[in-house]
Amino acid sequence: MRAHLARVDAVLVQAVIAAALSFAHLHDIASAAGQDGWKAWAYPASVDLLLVAAWRRLRSGEAKAAGWCWFVIALAASLGANVATAGMLDIDQVPAWLRILVAGWPAVAFLGGTLLAHSTPPGTDGHPETTEEPERPQPIGDQEDAPDPTEALRAAPAIEPKPAPPAVSVPAALVEHARKVAAEHHNRTGTAIDIPTLRASLGVPLPMADAVAAQL
Repeated sequence: MRAHLARVDAVLVQAVIAAALSFAHLHDIASAAGQDGWKAWAYPASVDLLLVAAWRRLRSGEAKAAGWCWFVIALAASLGANVATAGMLDIDQVPAWLRILVAGWPAVAFLGGTLLAHSTPPGTDGHPETTEEPERPQPIGDQEDAPDPTEALRAAPAIEPKPAPPAVSVPAALVEHARKVAAEHHNRTGTAIDIPTLRASLGVPLPMADAVAAQL
């Protein structure tokens, strides 16, 4: 934790020193170009603020072309002032072109700051970029090719019920004989006779056995 704070403190100290030196160089150039009093102090503030605004636009990831354009302009102004005050320019004999650049800088900085602060990239104003409306489902009554459900029901083949099996005629004598067989089976086993046993004892087909069992 302490090492992290030490690194942060070192970075902040370095940033403050660099900003102070750049601020002083810009003030000296503005003062040498004929901007005295508070105006000489306003120039470095204008350059640094434009540099920060352009950097924020680059960090946001939106309209990077405009961000890079104004970042390079502000950086050139700051870097140019630093180089000019390093003995590359006679402060007592400032050329006319430098006086023109210093005098025209407020208009440039105002234009850049306004564009960076108030220009809204496409699709970032809270509304989608496209203006197309979602496709709404067409009502069933307006669809020309919509099938009629009643026609599908009428076209479906009717399901015919299975015919009932024909009734089996059972002779009365066979029923009496079956009752005796069932009674004998019950007396012997203590349970009612089932259809397979009844069929085997009578020697009749299964439908006949079912009909006999129904009459017992």
